[in-house]
Amino acid sequence: MKFLELLTNPSLTLIVFFPTLAAIPLLVANKRNEKRIKWYLLVVFTAEFLLSAYLVTLLYLKDGIKYFPLVADPTIPWLPRYGIAYRLAIDGISMPLILLTTFIMPIVILGSWSSIKKHWKLYGISLLILTTGILGAFLAYDLILFYIFWEVMLVPMYLIIGVWGGERRIYAAVKFFLYTLAGSLPMLLAILWLGWRFSKAAGYWSFHYLELLTMLLPPQEQLWLFIGFALAFAIKVPLFPLHTWLPDAHVEAPTGGSVILAAVLLKLGTYGFMRFGVPLFPHVKEEVIDLILVLSLIGIIYAALVAWVQEDMKKLIAYSSVAHLGFVTLGIFSMTEISWSGALLQMVNHGLSTGALFLLVGMIYERFHTKKFKELGGLAQPLPLLAFFLVFSAMASAGLPGLNGFVGELMILTGTYIGGYKIYTVIGAIGVILAALYLLRMLKETVWGEYTGAVKKDLHSYEKMALFPLAVLMLLIGIIPSVFIKPSQESILQTLKIYSVRKNYPKVTKPLIIPIDIDKEKK
Repeated sequence: MKFLELLTNPSLTLIVFFPTLAAIPLLVANKRNEKRIKWYLLVVFTAEFLLSAYLVTLLYLKDGIKYFPLVADPTIPWLPRYGIAYRLAIDGISMPLILLTTFIMPIVILGSWSSIKKHWKLYGISLLILTTGILGAFLAYDLILFYIFWEVMLVPMYLIIGVWGGERRIYAAVKFFLYTLAGSLPMLLAILWLGWRFSKAAGYWSFHYLELLTMLLPPQEQLWLFIGFALAFAIKVPLFPLHTWLPDAHVEAPTGGSVILAAVLLKLGTYGFMRFGVPLFPHVKEEVIDLILVLSLIGIIYAALVAWVQEDMKKLIAYSSVAHLGFVTLGIFSMTEISWSGALLQMVNHGLSTGALFLLVGMIYERFHTKKFKELGGLAQPLPLLAFFLVFSAMASAGLPGLNGFVGELMILTGTYIGGYKIYTVIGAIGVILAALYLLRMLKETVWGEYTGAVKKDLHSYEKMALFPLAVLMLLIGIIPSVFIKPSQESILQTLKIYSVRKNYPKVTKPLIIPIDIDKEKK
């Protein structure tokens, strides 16, 4: 009964499960009536975005405070004997990613409008269930619930790649599935161990994130548990050298699948580090942190160099994702306020600019049936509007001042420098230069030059509708970044404060509950 009450009120539960509820009519829909299914999905995902934007605005303005608060739905006991509960909460860290997810999904439908040729019914159901999994993972404040949502995402994404992908779609889908599953099983063991150890310290089981923050474990235990979480998150990011599944998945996935992967799914790894990996395990050795920073830098430089020599647009953008997410992990593990703010902003930035680039590559492929540089060229002549959006999105991805990518990368590099990693800052700056080089090379070989092909139609109305809001946001974030950064700052400061208090607490030899000031969820 309580669950039904949550679904009928503006709540986090409604945001999470509205897509799954909307999938029910599709189960009985006529699969041949694909036009109606497309419009139905566009309406549903637009309503989901408006609902989430309305709720976020309501919560932000509710008490007249100048930051986004920690707000939770009422808790519903699930397996109370073991401390497992249905518990959702949102704060300034998860809020931008919720809005990014719900904003991207109607754009995915527009980007798939003509590229998906079959089984729109199954495609729509897969997208709707996938959305529930993503939103649930961003909002779960019970670690068992987080793991369930994490696994819910696996099957629909596997289907999207495996059914609607390219020639090697089965290989790419299986590789994606196995990599993700291999990472999530150690995380499950780590979660169960945390709950058991909490029962030893407090006398009762709990998987409540805020309660687990009050427990300290011996440093050696923290190290092994961190590895369990970090493996799952590093694969999802993906962090070098666990990145090899991503180029295959991106290249073989349909346009909509590539957009979801780049814009949202990869962020679950970096979000996992910010939410769980860093705060829960403060006594992880500095050598481990340094290793992650080094792997981030290797990913930035290596992926940029590999992207530089690509002859396929989609592969180039896929490797650019590895490089850009390397900047995010660099910002997270530099452990400064400005680097964390930059990392969170860069998650959104990457979702917008790289999502737009994948959309544009899909549009080019529909017209020319190729993604190879040598088979394109001079696109600015027959397709000036498409060429404009391609140049605009590439410049945003390259970090051109005045566009969104510049702000995020500048904050990350500044925070890394302040954190004492001066050499790492220099190497990261080289990655920014390399990004400009490979993106400019792509533009030179595809947009400029003499066009000798057949006459092609420029952007359709639904393609303009997909690209225009992305371009507007890329510009707004570049011009007025403080509007997008400010709501999250308090949550970032609170998380870093908790990490600092836990890190400076004397190391323990057995599980211990410590006094720590944590903001409680507002109902």
